[in-house]
Amino acid sequence: MRQVRTQVTHSAVDGVVWPAVPSSANMQRLALLQQLEHSQWWPTERIEQHQFSQLGRLLEHAYQTNAFYRERLAAVGYRPGQAITADFWHRIPVLDRSVVRERGDELRTVKAPESHGRLLADATSGSTGRPVRIVKTELNNLFWDAVTLREELWQRRDLSLPLAAIRKDPSGRSAFPEGVRHETWGFPAGGFFRTGPGYQLDNLTPIDQQVDWLIRRNPGYLVTFPSIMAEIARICRAGGFQLPNLRGIKTVGEVVDTGLRALCRETFGLEVADLYSAVETGYLALQCPKSDHYHVQSEVVLVEVLHETAQPCAPGEVGDVVVTVLHNFAMPLIRYSIGDRAEVGPSCACGRGLPVITRILGRSRDLVTLPSGERRFGVLSFDKVLNEIPAVIQGQVVQKTIEHLEVRLVAKRHLSAEEEAKISDRLIRNYKYSFRVTFAYCDAIPRSSSGKFFDFLSELPT
Repeated sequence: MRQVRTQVTHSAVDGVVWPAVPSSANMQRLALLQQLEHSQWWPTERIEQHQFSQLGRLLEHAYQTNAFYRERLAAVGYRPGQAITADFWHRIPVLDRSVVRERGDELRTVKAPESHGRLLADATSGSTGRPVRIVKTELNNLFWDAVTLREELWQRRDLSLPLAAIRKDPSGRSAFPEGVRHETWGFPAGGFFRTGPGYQLDNLTPIDQQVDWLIRRNPGYLVTFPSIMAEIARICRAGGFQLPNLRGIKTVGEVVDTGLRALCRETFGLEVADLYSAVETGYLALQCPKSDHYHVQSEVVLVEVLHETAQPCAPGEVGDVVVTVLHNFAMPLIRYSIGDRAEVGPSCACGRGLPVITRILGRSRDLVTLPSGERRFGVLSFDKVLNEIPAVIQGQVVQKTIEHLEVRLVAKRHLSAEEEAKISDRLIRNYKYSFRVTFAYCDAIPRSSSGKFFDFLSELPT
């Protein structure tokens, strides 16, 4: 990584003072953040030039230190040191998620550059029961921290206010009724700014207890999964509960739809700021501070959205998300199909040259299978219709058979026949097929081991 000399002085963002003398490690983060503050305004062409320059270094390292990639790259005519062009790049085959899961050890390089720091192991939550295991370097974490700080600056939060986080806590320390209190928002924000306190509650806490905890903490900002945010908003709306100091909502880890955004505006008068990331790759995109769409974090990753023909999608088109992590020299992920679907957007009026993703539609597991064999999204609008029925707290669609969908609901009462018909009709219209739709009422719908919630589950044999 190129070292940047920078003079650090007292400066303020929304009245919060930066520390006068950061540590040497934080100076690196601050220097990288300064670079990101400039590069976001580069023209798209310059950003692409920067990416292909870095891709040249990545491919050469992978070729020299990894047999899997040496064979893969040689097959498309790669020569070490060659300039990487868009035409050559598209000749490299896409790396399927199943290959990363089953042959992950083969993707590790013999040795990462010493300047990239220690090796760090990580893994996905493994919702399918078969997690993907990844090796990264300290350099990857450096970029993660810098992009996290970028997002705070983009959203211009008042960091002096309390932050409440409802998220996974394997330690068990953040259990209801008190959760856990920290003196700051935590790293990296707490390492650079004088922040308010941070409160945390385990995200497997029952939703009514989550609301009780939030009312008592009365935070300025809340960060959690979109599905939890929807449940909180529905309970607050139904019960007339208030969070009077809440200034902002940040969501992570799941798909955000227009229904959740509308629900948060109606209930709290607030917009949702969403982050798009993955364990394997780090940050992929941040929500634009001026819009609901997302800016790809092109200094960190190359994100392609591709048709089934492997051709790039144009603005307005939906395709598969394919990611290359630019700085992971320990276990390169080159043209990795992450399993998500997204819609490409046009250039943003905010002036940033970073590419735009209009919508993130979810993973391939979110697709219902029709009797014809065709697979379609549709659960996003399902959540929207639930928001129109105040008695509903939570809902999930389960495909039981090729002809049968079961709607599982947590609700204050059983819905009327008219309300159930409204949900059934919405699903049938979304999927463009006359499924048999039945309803099951539950006290709770289980989450995954990581606390994520799946709007759609398929019980069809695989």
